[in-house]
Order: sequence, then C-alpha cells, then structure tokens
Amino acid sequence: MKILLLGKNGQVGWELQRALAPLGELIALDRSEGADLANAQALQAKVREVAPQIIVNAAAYTAVDKAESEQDLALAINAHAPGLLAQEAKRSRALLIHYSSDYVFDGSGDAPRSEDAATGPLSVYGRSKLQGEEAIRESGCQHLILRTSWVYAARGGNFAKTMLRLAAEREQLKVIADQIGAPTGADLLADLTAQMLAPARARPELSGTYHAVASGETSWHAYARHVIAFARSRGQVLRVAPDQVLAITTRDYPTPAQRPLNSRLSTAKLQAAFGLRLPHWQPGVERMLTEIL
Repeated sequence: MKILLLGKNGQVGWELQRALAPLGELIALDRSEGADLANAQALQAKVREVAPQIIVNAAAYTAVDKAESEQDLALAINAHAPGLLAQEAKRSRALLIHYSSDYVFDGSGDAPRSEDAATGPLSVYGRSKLQGEEAIRESGCQHLILRTSWVYAARGGNFAKTMLRLAAEREQLKVIADQIGAPTGADLLADLTAQMLAPARARPELSGTYHAVASGETSWHAYARHVIAFARSRGQVLRVAPDQVLAITTRDYPTPAQRPLNSRLSTAKLQAAFGLRLPHWQPGVERMLTEIL
C-alpha cells in the first residue's frame, strides 16, 4: 500500500510521518518537492506520478488573520487544492484523508457541535476550509474529513510556548476567556488517522466527516493558567503566576479575523464508528510541556 502525505513538515504532517510509516510505503512531501497546494498543475502531476492508494492532506493555509487580505491564496490552498485531490482520489479509487477546522462554524451557543450541524464561518479562513470540505464531498471520492481545533505540538510554535515566553518577560498577562474549545495534539490527530485508515479502506460506508478533538473543554484563559502552573511546578522560572493571568473578552482583543466563541465539537460519531476513545486534553498538553521544558 502506497501512502502520499502532503505537508510533511507541518505540525500534523510531522507526526503523521511517524504514525503512518508502519502502514505502508510512505511518500512524504512538502512544497519544495512538488506538493505546493497553490500550484494546481504541479500538484496534480505529482499525485499521478506517485499513484497512491491513500492521500493524506496535512497541508493548509493556516494564517487566520492574514487570510483576510490573502483570500485568493487561502482559497487556492484550502478550497481548490482539496477539490483537486478529491478528483484525483476519485479517478484512481484512492482514499483521501483531509483535516478541517472548528472555524467552519459560527461559534454560537454553548453546546458541542455534531458533524451535521449548520455551518456558518465567520472568516475567510473558515470559508476556505468549508469550501474545501464541500469540494471533497461533491467529488464522490472515498474520504475522511477530520475537523479539529486548537492544534498544538512540541514542534513549531503554539499557544503554550507563547504563554511561557510572555510569562518569563512580563509581570501580568491578559488572555481571552470567552472562547471555549479543546486543545488537541498533533500527535493525537496522527494516531487517530493511523487507527482509522484500515477500517475506512475496508468499509466504504465509513466515508465522511468526523470531529476529532481531545475530550473536555477549556478557555484560552484557563489553558494559559494551566500551562503556567504546570511549568512552575516543574521548576520553570516565570515572572507571572497563574493568578496573574487575567481574563478578558474577545471584544477586548480585536483581530482582523473573527473567531468562534464556541469551538466545542462532539466526537460521538467518530468514537462509535471506529471504536476509539478521545483522551482528555490536559494529559496531552502536559506531555508536550514536558518535552519542551
């Protein structure tokens, strides 16, 4: 079995190289190796050259605020390219695995969203991710679309690293408290993908959209406090203590792109279909912190 992984050097892509390696012949590529999702012609040629049985698309345009002024590029990478990959998967009867976002929803209410809940993206980034999903579904290819949220990894930048850096420099932090979601590790997403791959190939009826996030929920404010408390308990010297992380609202911190307040996603469908359990977010974050401290 030949697996084509796109976006190998991103946070999720890096973990996927580890998780997918035992499952078949893995061809992992980045933009410099013919896997530039902004170049449709080259991307199509590369997919046909590799001729994989499984296509895993971990590449994406993720600069949420910048997308407001780079709409064409965001759409090319997040919407048009997934559609092209889906057409190629349909043509060759390959399975396509693609990652989407909680940003396809409007963030209203306080209940976890199911996969069939009404969408309503608030930003260019969210619209581009939703259009990518729609293009995949419309193609008729066998696919898994995994919607996730608040992704982090020990590799690269993330919210926890930013909080630790600022807590070492400042006397006080102000962090948004009215956006609620579940920090989800890139390693968890990679392991879920590897676990879901064989059943999805064997049972075409499993094709579809699934929410893939860690269990539990938190705010960015509570997340920051947890990170700082854990780091201090491990001997990290920080000027800011957890009680010096002050809560603010989204309105207090305006950004070019509007964020959803409610990023809760129900994973009941994934757990029932694949017999998997989604662990709580805190142990994963603490494991990541242990690696970087």
